[in-house]
Amino acid sequence: MKRIPPRPDIGHLKKQAKELLAACRAGDAAALARLRAALPAARGLPDAALAALRLHDAQSCLAREHGLASWAELQALVQARRALADDPRHALAQWLRLVYAGDIAGGSHAARPKLAARLWAEGAVPPLDGDPWLACAVGDLDALRRASAHDPLWLHRAGGPLHLPPLVAVAHSSLLRLSAFRDGLHACARWLLQAGADPNQRAGNRWPPASLQAPDDAQPLSALYGAAGQNHDAPLTQWLLAAGADPDDGESLYHAQGDLECTRLLLQAGARTAGTNALYRVLDRDDLPGLQLLLDHGADPNEAPPPGPAADAGSPLLWAIRRRRSPAHVQALLDAGADPAARTRDGTPAAIWALRHGLPGVAEALRGRTPSAPDVPLPERFVGACAAGDEAQARQLLARHPALVRELAPAHLRLLPELAAAGHGAAVQLMVRLGWPIATRGGDWDASALNHAVFRGDAALARFLLAHGADWRERHGFGDNACGTLAWASTNTPAEDGDWVGCAQALRDHGLPPATPDPGGSDGVCIDGCVLAFSDAVADCLLDAAPPQG
Repeated sequence: MKRIPPRPDIGHLKKQAKELLAACRAGDAAALARLRAALPAARGLPDAALAALRLHDAQSCLAREHGLASWAELQALVQARRALADDPRHALAQWLRLVYAGDIAGGSHAARPKLAARLWAEGAVPPLDGDPWLACAVGDLDALRRASAHDPLWLHRAGGPLHLPPLVAVAHSSLLRLSAFRDGLHACARWLLQAGADPNQRAGNRWPPASLQAPDDAQPLSALYGAAGQNHDAPLTQWLLAAGADPDDGESLYHAQGDLECTRLLLQAGARTAGTNALYRVLDRDDLPGLQLLLDHGADPNEAPPPGPAADAGSPLLWAIRRRRSPAHVQALLDAGADPAARTRDGTPAAIWALRHGLPGVAEALRGRTPSAPDVPLPERFVGACAAGDEAQARQLLARHPALVRELAPAHLRLLPELAAAGHGAAVQLMVRLGWPIATRGGDWDASALNHAVFRGDAALARFLLAHGADWRERHGFGDNACGTLAWASTNTPAEDGDWVGCAQALRDHGLPPATPDPGGSDGVCIDGCVLAFSDAVADCLLDAAPPQG
């Protein structure tokens, strides 16, 4: 594994990645061997396939050669090392932002425990100088004992750079997810509880618009939420509950979805599902066991929805359909008493709702449970065929009734961006080919199909939409266009396998104005008079002077 020098230069690393890419494209055997050794996806590929890789592949290779999972982690490591060399106090604050998520450290970022652990192991973190609240972040029990011998009451107070109560500092430390720190953090939590720390210790939320300097005390974050909701640590969750932590803290059950054991512990301790939106949350995920667990513990299958997109659906059953969950999810809700005749806020029956979302099997099952269900109207049959990707049936209906698309209701037209947001590209492409208005806005953030495709990093769908008349200027509910969507998505990676470089190439090839470096000297890119921050690979793609491909 390559070492990072004390004062690394990210510009030098970027240059190394570009040189590696150029060597691979030239067929250099040593460069190709480096890619195969570092990138699992490159192993076994022929030279021609490796020569077609992109800059982000070369950057990923460098990151892995330095023992990191991604280029973003390598950049963060470089920043932390530079900060340690230039300003140790700033380096400590930066390291804490890796240990704790933004709601604790201040910001909207996620924690990065593996990177925090590496910096700690390499001595790239300033000394903690006996601060017991900082010791809680890493599980240093001896430091806690020394602090208690000097001041027995410290464990009842908030303190340290993040002004946290000690149990909150332990339970929210993302290092709990790593085996090297888990035992120490567990020992600290048990010792604090045995010494009399309140199991309901909490801190004000620091998520924007709140901040570390001005936390939102009206939305407190408990130690239990850190254990169960953030770190999904079942033993710590159990100890806190046994010591008297309130399972109905407003956060834990909702955020525990995705971890069956923590969810089970909370429910067994008396956590109520009503008012937590946990049922809607579990339907956001493909988590049938989690859904069944909530229903088995009394979750109401007809619970009113929270404010926001789910309110348009109107019930967990309708939300499951909108999220295109499996027939098994729908069956579990029906078996628990969900109303098969439920209607959306605009009056659409559940069976029709299922057709609109490309779930004909679910629609048929719901119609079978609804006495005297009326015949499916022609527009709904047509929309259902399109949403299911059944081109033959859709074209057959359209041939008999050529005005179908022109006569569709706005709710039908909004299915184009809705299905793009769900990743149902085949249905979107069929709808476009049959005449759906391509700039129609919809989905959770009122965006066009192009914006949703770019957000997901679905380069193939983005290119298809652009080739069929979509325009990068199409706005979305946050007031920006597809270029802004690309900037946010490429730096925040909301999808695991998103191809934002491919989206950038598609936009560049279909009318996006030429990009230039920020004249102000930042790392941003200036497009159409706006300076935006993209991932390095996307920025390099946009700044590439090669002519469009057509």
